[in-house]
Amino acid sequence: MEKTKIEWCDSTWNPVTGCYHDCPYCYARSMINRFGKAKYGKSAGEMDVLELFDPIKDENGKRIAYPTGFVPTLHRYRLNDYKDKSPRTIFVCSMADLFGEWVPDSWIEEVFAACKQALQHNYLFLTKNPKRYADLALKQKLPDSDAFWYGTTVTTPDRDFFFSGLHHTFLSIEPIMGDFSEDFGHMCKQFAEWIVTGAETGNRKEKVVPKPKWVFGLMDVCKRERIPLFMKDSLIPIIGEANMVREFPWR
Repeated sequence: MEKTKIEWCDSTWNPVTGCYHDCPYCYARSMINRFGKAKYGKSAGEMDVLELFDPIKDENGKRIAYPTGFVPTLHRYRLNDYKDKSPRTIFVCSMADLFGEWVPDSWIEEVFAACKQALQHNYLFLTKNPKRYADLALKQKLPDSDAFWYGTTVTTPDRDFFFSGLHHTFLSIEPIMGDFSEDFGHMCKQFAEWIVTGAETGNRKEKVVPKPKWVFGLMDVCKRERIPLFMKDSLIPIIGEANMVREFPWR
């Protein structure tokens, strides 16, 4: 995908799609569901994974974006999509969790190998399963290139996240669903190089609307600890445009 509405990257790239996390606020599942029931692959109820070597097309010859629905799928034909593109910041697997427990190491290694063939880009990875980062690091399979940034999604301050003295790490506090404490700020000072935050979007019945004090509290922590902070536009209705902060650690 050449363009994206995600403010903190230039492009998204999905060599792997699908996920078995059951997050009630998941935008990726909602987006794929809008395309209707998958015509190919297995139901998302089966803990399985699929591989496609070639794109699947409809009766008019047009590529089907998500032919396997939300079943985790490696699209090998997408691995070289950005090899010869101009430099940009790429969110890798925005429609999946590349580091979910169901994803084979071999898939992750193939994605890393493709990234290494195009180091003109910055690659941002994001997971709700930070333990997988640590496991890969122990196996010496987690690249420590300056182009690789490993993010953890946390929605409340009690969630685990990945940190490393050898790798670039960041936190995505989206959707923000709690008040991030002083203790959390102390940990961030030691381990987080960047924080991205935003509010839950969509019209889910149980949607959590952030309290302004949660956002301003996180802003104060980042300012005090000198951590670059990027606030997504979803927070404008909460705190107002004049209070928005949009910082990057590499600029």
